[in-house]
Amino acid sequence: MYYLHLMRPVSRYAFPVIAQFLPPSSSLMLPSFCYSLNPKLFAHSQTLDAFNIDDAVASFNRLLHMLPPPSIIQINKTIGSIAKAKHNRIAISLFAQAEFKGFIPDLVTLNILINCYCNIGLMNSAFSTVGRILKMGLPPDTITLNTILKGLCVSNKVGEALDLYDDLTVKGFQFNEISYGTLISGLCKVGKIRSAIKLVHMMGRKGIKPNVVMYNTIIDSLCKCGHVIEAHELYLTMIDQGIMPSIVTYTSLIHGYCSMGQWKEANKLLHEMALKSIKPNVYTFSIFIDAFCKERRMVEAQTVLAKMIKCGERLNVVTYNSLMDGYCMVNDVSESKEAFDKMVQSGLVANVFSYNILINGFCKIKMVDAALDLFREMRRKSLVPDTITYSSLIDGLCKSGRMSCVRDLVHEMQESGQAPDIVTYNMLLDAFCKSQNLDQGIALFRQMVAQKVQPDVYTYNILIHGLCKGGRLNDAREIFQYLLVSGYCLDVCTYNVMISGLCRKGLFDEAIALLPKMRANDCSPDPVAYRTVFQALEKSKNEKAEKLLHEMIGGGLVK
Repeated sequence: MYYLHLMRPVSRYAFPVIAQFLPPSSSLMLPSFCYSLNPKLFAHSQTLDAFNIDDAVASFNRLLHMLPPPSIIQINKTIGSIAKAKHNRIAISLFAQAEFKGFIPDLVTLNILINCYCNIGLMNSAFSTVGRILKMGLPPDTITLNTILKGLCVSNKVGEALDLYDDLTVKGFQFNEISYGTLISGLCKVGKIRSAIKLVHMMGRKGIKPNVVMYNTIIDSLCKCGHVIEAHELYLTMIDQGIMPSIVTYTSLIHGYCSMGQWKEANKLLHEMALKSIKPNVYTFSIFIDAFCKERRMVEAQTVLAKMIKCGERLNVVTYNSLMDGYCMVNDVSESKEAFDKMVQSGLVANVFSYNILINGFCKIKMVDAALDLFREMRRKSLVPDTITYSSLIDGLCKSGRMSCVRDLVHEMQESGQAPDIVTYNMLLDAFCKSQNLDQGIALFRQMVAQKVQPDVYTYNILIHGLCKGGRLNDAREIFQYLLVSGYCLDVCTYNVMISGLCRKGLFDEAIALLPKMRANDCSPDPVAYRTVFQALEKSKNEKAEKLLHEMIGGGLVK
């Protein structure tokens, strides 16, 4: 067959151990140690730029050789600073050296070690260290347990984190707000928003008041999933409980409403912010600007931009990128380039997205040489072009008929480690088919399948259309029939391409037979399908033209 020829349980480790060694208590409340789970406080006692790892290691080595030996507190301080600077593996190695020298770790040391293991995803080692704490007769404290919960959640093992929570709750432990915040964040991260909401309600029953960060996490997740009304209801619940919304709350809700085109609701929230003396920041304004730009409403975007500048907020790269993209969408590439130049002049560094927007914009208006100049500028600035960069240039070169340049660019793309995606392949296939280089198009299709890139409906439409136009109707028909038999979800365009190809060859009965088949496959024929058949029948003076015209009138396709 021609088309076929073309195609050629998770371990719940350590939880029982913790539950077994911790004594049951109905009154034990874990105290709040915010720094144990607050990334800003935990990871940055010193800024990473100011932290010199070589100096820290040298200082630690001096400590190990001091006489008399330093206390474990001094050892902890040095290892802790290295861990906070995110040099987790070095901190683990230094701990091993200290132990080899005879230093006996205390609970603080082992908590630092657990945190390091959690940060690099070595949860087995983290749990082994908890077991060691238990063997030393030191009951794990709030930092120990909250760090383990955080490690599981960061490793996307939220189910195991909940198991641990359940096991310890049965033993009588009452977790604190940090514990719940970690679980809520983890649940939202894996899309379990309903479970996160239930956890908030459970907190209330246990007498622990949820904070604004927890509500923000859930509200943001709901908005990103399109459940803006539910997010707004949660926002009202939060206010009823006496928890004041923050700039993050409003920004999440505004983004949700803007994404749905509900400008009125988004503006209401902006007004509420003003009433509560909460000043919009660059992110809030950028959301409005981006939403207006995506709707091609550049006048409104400029109005928000003016307000943003008036409020003293400085544009960032994201804001400029939104404006550039908006101007390109309305084919005003010169204005987009002007925004790009302003961004660079303001001291901001353009990123790959900035260049991709302009390169794509220039290619769309057939200014491929200007796009290539930007591509060369990217590389001079050590920016690595991605698949989108190459795809935009390939599309522009293909549509300009510069196929030799396309071949060079595809070769360069593969050499740089950027694999062509379905969009790139479709662009190339379209170019080959339109230039009637069908054999090259088929070879490309085979290569695409061999590279495990799944063809989409647009791929098949291009191929079938190219084969029909190139006089290879039988090949097109065979592919089309294979897709039908395979249950592939074809769109109206696929049927229209096939109907057009059949009509061009005078196979009217076969073309007409596809109309009811479309309906049977939940793809209603559109006016294009009927018009194609009708015009072909009328041109050949076929008597079936009149019957089809009545059917079109009855279906409301013509008046």
